[in-house]
Amino acid sequence: MNNLEQINKIKEWLGTGSINIFGRPFSGKDAQGERLANILGGNLIGGGDILCNSIIPKDIRNNIQTGKLIPTDDYIKIVLPYLKQNNLAGKPLILSSVGRWHGEEKGVIKAINESGHTLKVVIYLDISNNESYERWLKKDINNDRPNRHDDDKEILNIRFKEFEDKTIPVIDYYDNAGILIRIDGRPSRDEVTKNIFNALYNISYN
Repeated sequence: MNNLEQINKIKEWLGTGSINIFGRPFSGKDAQGERLANILGGNLIGGGDILCNSIIPKDIRNNIQTGKLIPTDDYIKIVLPYLKQNNLAGKPLILSSVGRWHGEEKGVIKAINESGHTLKVVIYLDISNNESYERWLKKDINNDRPNRHDDDKEILNIRFKEFEDKTIPVIDYYDNAGILIRIDGRPSRDEVTKNIFNALYNISYN
């Protein structure tokens, strides 16, 4: 089985569906999401990017800038209608942490499915807080994610707590639903990408 055959099988299985990727800060969500979108011919959508680049109320903007998640109702009003844009139709979606607050799962799944991009699988790029912190220390050397306000050290610690309290239960929800792929996020980007595609290929035959 060569890579092209593997990719074509995954494309056939995915169709215009969607893949949602979760992980701690610096786990590689955006990097892997971009690779998946490019290889599978999809659109990459980050919940955080949408929030940061949208016109939103000041109090919600303040939440984002301090590393906190925004209330579910506000999140749905701002982010989820984005999925129904006409320019996203007909292609798969690669989502980066869309719906990070426990309790949003059913609403997120409903909106994704109604947009014509049925949620097919959720990927969890698993790294520890320590690994995330080590990558944070190296970000300036690697020129990784420059000029992100929420990568401040104090805010990073808040994001760790938000992830543990609010997003780990989301990951558990998708695990219990039988649609979670847990990927070790510690190896090189190329190795992680390879492991993701192997997992997706295996699922495509089930």
